[in-house]
Amino acid sequence: MPNPPQPWYTPGPPQEPVPGNPYASQGYGPQPGPPPPRRRSHRGPVIAAVVAFVLVAAGGAGHVLLDRGDDGPAAPVAGESPGAVASPSPPGSPAPGASRAGLPTTREINAARKPGDAAAWIVDDPTDLPGGNNKVHDLWIVGDLAVQALHRKVTAYRLSDGAEVWSVALPSTVCETPADPTPDGKVVLLHRRSAAAERMNPCDQLQMIDLKTGEKGWHKELAATDPDDSRLLVYSAISGGAFAIAHDMRAAAYRVDDGSKLYDIPWEEPKCFPDGVAGGARLLVISDCAVSADRRENFSQLREIDPRTGKVLWRHRTPAGWKSGRVISVDPVVFTTVHAERTATDWRVFVLGPGGKLRTTFDAREKGFEHCAGDGAGSDAQPCRGTAVGHGHLVLGGTDRIGTYDLSTGKFLWGVKSDEPRRLHPLRAEAGKAMLVYETASPSRPGRVYRMGPRGAGTEKEVLRHPAASAEPEYKTFGGRLAYADGRLVMTSAGVDGDDDRREARMLSFAPGPS
Repeated sequence: MPNPPQPWYTPGPPQEPVPGNPYASQGYGPQPGPPPPRRRSHRGPVIAAVVAFVLVAAGGAGHVLLDRGDDGPAAPVAGESPGAVASPSPPGSPAPGASRAGLPTTREINAARKPGDAAAWIVDDPTDLPGGNNKVHDLWIVGDLAVQALHRKVTAYRLSDGAEVWSVALPSTVCETPADPTPDGKVVLLHRRSAAAERMNPCDQLQMIDLKTGEKGWHKELAATDPDDSRLLVYSAISGGAFAIAHDMRAAAYRVDDGSKLYDIPWEEPKCFPDGVAGGARLLVISDCAVSADRRENFSQLREIDPRTGKVLWRHRTPAGWKSGRVISVDPVVFTTVHAERTATDWRVFVLGPGGKLRTTFDAREKGFEHCAGDGAGSDAQPCRGTAVGHGHLVLGGTDRIGTYDLSTGKFLWGVKSDEPRRLHPLRAEAGKAMLVYETASPSRPGRVYRMGPRGAGTEKEVLRHPAASAEPEYKTFGGRLAYADGRLVMTSAGVDGDDDRREARMLSFAPGPS
């Protein structure tokens, strides 16, 4: 039986079925088309969003129950583990939170804290950046450090207070980083060949960095494989001690410790060309297959590769006319697919079981969810923004709503819709089908972190209430990059404007403060 319509949900016109499409929703009637995708410049909020937020009255955001199954209350959640021991600041490191151009300092934010507010720190990187949007790359948490690359520098900040611990200068702009470091805290990143005309320079310089110490390791150039190899678009991932890289329809893996080549990742028939990689607990290679002018014939292939040997452990093929989108999780394997012609609007969630066998598929659009929370059109395989997987369920977030699905059945379990247009980002899927949620700030009201279980609206348990003085810089990050570790939330923008008159916080962090 189809679920009854929800109070917030107005069905749209039925979609035409896709012949041979295995993604039909389980347990639902005809599916409406999704709302037009919302796009936002990384530099700051669009004017309409600012107006909408300013009109919101102060106070906690309310929620209405989207839907739920017959599950009981959420199971108790284990307490947070203690944080790592902080390392000392190097001599001459800048004062934590020393900000410019109207940004509040750490001292100012914490001086205005009310009882029960989280403790916070804020940092502003004074690096002179080129005008326009500068991409902020993956956020890595290694021990007591939050590390990230921006423009020509990689910087580590101490989690306990935001002090800069180390920075590594590079000769040209960072153009690619893997989503995960090695278990012992090393990464290989790529930067442009030179600083001249950087946008047209190959992304072909490999640099290993130890994130615990900031020490540079080996450096090498990614060699061209043929005269047509541009190396302008490169994708990378780390799994175990292997660094995999895909570019120009080719892929290979290298040893992180010394840069030696481990193996090539070959093409496979029918015309399956490596196009992306995803790492972490597993190494996945994504290939475009049967590439032709008729997109209805194209499909994607996923392979799990043994990171040590390159042996293919399993293969999974999407149906014709559907391509791999973003990888949500590698263990279990959960990824999105997009229609080859309607890539911006027509997407599904795909869950694989052991051996790459199809476990379930479902369509989250009928509950109003956008592909990777509206960020699904990017070319990187990881991350898929606004998602979390754990304890047998998937949590999807986005503008004004958040909900959870059963991975084994694809059934929508429960969710809530905010009565304000504030993004709800899942930080973690927890036991008992509970979720840990970050609710973004508005210009006049800070964000917060809360835990919610399957009883839904009205059961929120506040975990972090951010100080009011942090609202504006927090709002401008728009939850671009998020990390949650040992009870602490760290956030940055996805991009930083190089205009000095539009200074933005480089990084913000919140943790339980002294009472």
